[in-house]
Amino acid sequence: MLEEYSEDCNLIPVEKLQAAIRRITLTRSAVPVLCGSALKNKGVQPLLDAITLYLPSPDDCTHDFMSWYKDDLCALAFKVVHDRQRGPMVFVRIYSGMMKAQSAVYNVNKNCTERMSRLLLPFADQQVEISSLSPGNIALTVGLKQTATGDTIVSSKASAAAAARRAVRSEEKTKDRKSQDNLVLAGVEIPEPVFFCTIEPPSVAKQFDLENALRCLQLEDPSLKLILCGMGELHIEIIHDRIRREYGLETYLGPLQIAYRETIVCGSRASDTLDRTMGDTRHQVTVELEVRPLSEDIPLIEYSANLPSSVNSYKEAIENGIHGCYLTGPLLGSPLQDVGVIVHEVSVLPGTSMTVVSACVSRCMTKALKMSEKQILEPMMSLEITMGEDHLSRVLADLSQRRGNVGAIQDRLDSKVVLAHVPLAELMGYSTDLRTVTSGTATFTLELSNYEAMNPQEQNSLLRKKGLV
Repeated sequence: MLEEYSEDCNLIPVEKLQAAIRRITLTRSAVPVLCGSALKNKGVQPLLDAITLYLPSPDDCTHDFMSWYKDDLCALAFKVVHDRQRGPMVFVRIYSGMMKAQSAVYNVNKNCTERMSRLLLPFADQQVEISSLSPGNIALTVGLKQTATGDTIVSSKASAAAAARRAVRSEEKTKDRKSQDNLVLAGVEIPEPVFFCTIEPPSVAKQFDLENALRCLQLEDPSLKLILCGMGELHIEIIHDRIRREYGLETYLGPLQIAYRETIVCGSRASDTLDRTMGDTRHQVTVELEVRPLSEDIPLIEYSANLPSSVNSYKEAIENGIHGCYLTGPLLGSPLQDVGVIVHEVSVLPGTSMTVVSACVSRCMTKALKMSEKQILEPMMSLEITMGEDHLSRVLADLSQRRGNVGAIQDRLDSKVVLAHVPLAELMGYSTDLRTVTSGTATFTLELSNYEAMNPQEQNSLLRKKGLV
């Protein structure tokens, strides 16, 4: 297009037009727009050329970590795929230094060294083997077994340590603590999963194959957790389908459940004693502790001032027992949130094992939680719906029935955009319902906003539904 325009008008050389577009793109004054159709293979090549011509290379950026690594390798693993013959294949973007085949690299996030056997240049479904690659390029690596999406790859552990020292010196000059953190922990931000379900293999013989498939999928998708937790109904359905297609496993999924949280409204105090004789040894522990609602200025775990110094040798076991309790709340068995603990008394008979101390602390905390006033927290979603004005009233009426809180209604060209805050429990199957209400013309996006307390009526209804009251 630019060549034709330049030749017809005979005014501006195409190189000057491209240089001008690049300048305004780098300053973010304008955004180049290209038309085409991937389905019909039209406009794809100009789009790829435009990426090279107009978008910034690492030399055009002034990120601090590039100066800290200097000429050493620094690359970001942004995608992991699995090949039946080659195993995990990692796509990396190189920001500084040279990446070479048959070399050892250091994964900063996993704190481990791995050996990269091959380096490939991807061209659609074809890969060309190369010996090295320079900054600004994307490569496909073979041999990195532990690397997951979002990990930072550098040349060696010594290189990461040297960069950290330069970051410390820079921090002392600029007083910027965040810069050092960004250096070593570069990656992608993974939101908390909001749905979960159980997944079972078709037989005990296939248990190992299922575990291997899930490990591989977790490297590709860090938002996937076990038991199978994901970002939405479609996310889990896609994972289930991939396990069937790519790994040949006909697995069974349990019912989809929402990832609630639990907290307490007021504090309570409890004590407990655990006395067991195992073999020839008597194990005895007495614990007294208090649970309370947690605010920003209160530490998660506090120790009473009158505790004897001997308790210090049991602190790890005490905190293991407390942290174990945070995983299972007293109402639904969901994780606890915003609950603080004060340890008032710990009395341990000499020779008692650390495992017994942890068990007693966990049992005492469970007792205190059951005595307190409990509250279920439900995930609230930020919902953005784009539709024609004709469907606005029906969409708003539907949101009000879903306990939605509409924050704003905006105009976007000829469309209306509704910004709302809606409980996740009310959005099961929402894509189908929205298509029905708007005759298939509306689109929406969802993002986890926060966790909010359920009102008493909804909480009692949920507990009755689960058969807990």
